[in-house]
Amino acid sequence: MLFTIPGLATLELNHLVLDFNGTIARDGQLLSNLDRTIVQLADKINLHVITADTGGTVSHELAGLPCVLKIIECDDEAEQKAAYVRSLGAEHTICFGNGANDCLMLKEAKVGVAILEGEGMAVTTMNNADIVCRSIYDAFGLLMVQQRLIATLRR
Repeated sequence: MLFTIPGLATLELNHLVLDFNGTIARDGQLLSNLDRTIVQLADKINLHVITADTGGTVSHELAGLPCVLKIIECDDEAEQKAAYVRSLGAEHTICFGNGANDCLMLKEAKVGVAILEGEGMAVTTMNNADIVCRSIYDAFGLLMVQQRLIATLRR
């Protein structure tokens, strides 16, 4: 996905990395209608879900959806997530997350988006984000209606 941001640059975003619980799921369950949004976006950008999968539900919840699932160890999660973003090429990656273990991946990514869903948002994550959205639906809207991302980041 290409975005020309006035006063900033042209962004070529090839990967969207998503945290699971608190970002696209609540209590281990994918939020309503996100399966359709994920399918729509998969034609435009490579989708990745990264999680420690504490509840053990992510494989079931994402079954059949066009995304790469990366389950990380329950140790130094923030660094594991940041390393994953680096492995994809941080310059071409946008990340969505809410928890303290998402703060480094949002900082590492070309565009980091902090999501405020029902679980809340860690202040460290908000401070490392380029954008804060009040919901995952609004965050996905930044990619589905490109003028929104451009309007938010223009200088």
